[in-house]
Amino acid sequence: MEFSSKLLENAVNEMAQLPGIGKRTALRLVLHLLRQPEGQSYQLADALKKVREQINFCKSCFNISDSELCEICSNPLRDKELVCVVEDIRDVMAIENTGSFRGLYHVLGGKISPMDGVGPQDLKINALVEKVKNSEIKELIFALSPTMEGDTTNFYVFRQLQGCDIKTSTIARGIAAGNELEYADEITLGRSIIDRVPFEASLKS
Repeated sequence: MEFSSKLLENAVNEMAQLPGIGKRTALRLVLHLLRQPEGQSYQLADALKKVREQINFCKSCFNISDSELCEICSNPLRDKELVCVVEDIRDVMAIENTGSFRGLYHVLGGKISPMDGVGPQDLKINALVEKVKNSEIKELIFALSPTMEGDTTNFYVFRQLQGCDIKTSTIARGIAAGNELEYADEITLGRSIIDRVPFEASLKS
């Protein structure tokens, strides 16, 4: 792709580093920004700068937050005895959109994947185990995507909780095996939370 401007080329190359954005799409986006009022581009740049500099991660669940505790963890109406374990922040958003869950969350920050160099030590698993041991949690819902890596992570966490007085369950398999949670429709995802099954039962299926 030939560019008449080095500045344009640099902007396109940076934009093309975003997931799902190729060079042609990046060029279209950059040219669109150039056609917009100058202030709009500055607002976008300022919003991205503030995200990098000012955003926090909730000290309890590791969800993205503007303060030490996210709005979910600080909400007194949420059920603190029920915690949904998810892979990342997008899964929290997907489940919240269903309106079917009123407990808290714990964001692991990924899934165990030796092929990608991700081990248990790279995730928020130890923090979850400590949370279970030192809080009023009575049930954990494993809501990782039903992939091989998700199932491996569920089982690893389950083993770490052996000896703890806690109920463990997993979302019902209304979510097709191999699918990422964030792409499930809200009705199916909501039902899979409501119709969750004991984790031990899922090991036999």
